[in-house]
Amino acid sequence: MPLLSSILLVDDDSTTNFLNKLLLTQMSVAQQVLTAGDGEQALRTLDQTCNAPDSSACPRLILLDMNMPVLNGLGFLEAYVQMPLAQQRAIVIFMLTTSLHPIDLARAEQLPIAGFLNKPLTKDKVTTLLREHFGQ
Repeated sequence: MPLLSSILLVDDDSTTNFLNKLLLTQMSVAQQVLTAGDGEQALRTLDQTCNAPDSSACPRLILLDMNMPVLNGLGFLEAYVQMPLAQQRAIVIFMLTTSLHPIDLARAEQLPIAGFLNKPLTKDKVTTLLREHFGQ
């Protein structure tokens, strides 16, 4: 399985971020696993890592929680599509959720996401995602 340069986990639950980071690290799927506690922090992380002279830390994959304070997953996606970065790089974004209201689902499908994954994240889900979207 080829190594991704970077994966960004976006979830307001620090335990979820810790466990997901641990899983991804144990699977050795990325050189770096970044975390953000909400959509605003994730946007700042993208700005810092993707617009730096050495943009190798720019995430290739974002695993995004739907329900977060400050800026939720939908708000993040709406801001993301306005960034020049969205047109410049192929970042695969998956929405992580426990359940999704039909209205939120309809809104999310209009935004640049590759799909939805039900929590919790598992080795099988990650393997399938990587195979389907990164040719592994």
